[in-house]
Amino acid sequence: MALRAGLLACSVAAMISGCATTTTESLGLPPLQAVSKVDLSRYTGTWFEIASYPQTFQEGCTGTTATYTLREDGEVDVINRCRKGSLDGEEDSAEGRARVVDTITNARLEVTFFWPFWGDYWIIDLGESYEYAVVGHPGRDYLWILSRTPTLDGAVYQGILDRLQAQGYPLDRLQKTLQPAQAPTPSQTGG
Repeated sequence: MALRAGLLACSVAAMISGCATTTTESLGLPPLQAVSKVDLSRYTGTWFEIASYPQTFQEGCTGTTATYTLREDGEVDVINRCRKGSLDGEEDSAEGRARVVDTITNARLEVTFFWPFWGDYWIIDLGESYEYAVVGHPGRDYLWILSRTPTLDGAVYQGILDRLQAQGYPLDRLQKTLQPAQAPTPSQTGG
């Protein structure tokens, strides 16, 4: 599957990127800040991707979702899904898992789709009712804006953009993700 192969490429790239200059380094930005606390049981469930920095492993993806399930061992099962080319296109998916690396806040995690490669997954903005989340990377080279619904109120979205800009994220790379007008039923998302 294209998404799966792309995630492998991303994992390998993340591992060797220690030699490359990140956005944080090239712009001389201060360290990225994660949110102060995440209740993982509230964070689990399905999220719709509202916007993201384009990544090769997501090329051609529409209707992108991420579903998180808390495991008994404290880690999180991850299933990423998208439709290739259009909202009616073939479904592509990738399964992985995440682990908390900052147990004080639960806001800094690592995710893997291909062991032994792990990538940073930091929750850098989160709605009070867990209605939206923003996931970033300390190098500011990855970014995903997520919502519990396929659309996000314009004022809420603008507030997220303002906070991202304050954190030093370049917004010119951000692209909106095509989503269906209505949320799919659990049988349509495989849940």
